Amino acid sequence: MPRHVAIIMDGNGRWAKKRFLPRIAGHRAGVEAVRRVARAARELGLECLTLYAFSSENWKRPAGEVADLMGLLRHFIQSDLDEFHANGVRLRIIGNYRALDPALVALIDNAVARTAGNSGPIIAIALNYGAQDELVRMAQTLARRVAAGEIAAEEIGLADVDAALYTADLPPLDLMIRTSGEQRLSNFMLWQAAYAELYFTDMLWPDFDGRALAAALDAFRLRDRRFGGL
Repeated sequence: MPRHVAIIMDGNGRWAKKRFLPRIAGHRAGVEAVRRVARAARELGLECLTLYAFSSENWKRPAGEVADLMGLLRHFIQSDLDEFHANGVRLRIIGNYRALDPALVALIDNAVARTAGNSGPIIAIALNYGAQDELVRMAQTLARRVAAGEIAAEEIGLADVDAALYTADLPPLDLMIRTSGEQRLSNFMLWQAAYAELYFTDMLWPDFDGRALAAALDAFRLRDRRFGGL
């Protein structure tokens, strides 16, 4: 059983297009998929589920679509926080989410603080996240530590890098899932995915559910993970 599963939730727009619906309808259906999968992850015993909700590149989308996505995020937090808290879920955010609208940032901070004392599974949401940006920030953090005399440059190791990433308090990534048939990481958790198993499915994200997650976990169990060894 993997401890930490991450999902690139892709295909909302194509799901809507197939049904002659506006893109926002696909995003709304995608939020329903998030609810189903978050519940299934808890039932299946996952320790951590990370969801790629909004990338640092998604700002290139039309302003109206970005506003719709932010509105859905706000509604999701407001409507689902009680259920998360009641089930012991700990909410985490990775990415530069503080660059979002201050009112939304305050809402997010409140949700994270409210669930911080829980002891159940972690749901980590990647917001305004880009792995290359994360690595730049990590390098800047370590450079500041070197400049301050806290550590010598030649002493920097893997643990120091891990500790300077957004995911420092999350378990190591075991499985990366991407929906919609695309087979690329799209600037998501590049460092963390170094030895993660990759699982690609043609299923569009709004159609993904607990059965689909269980199928991915079954496929993971059949992998032979050697981490460079024999």
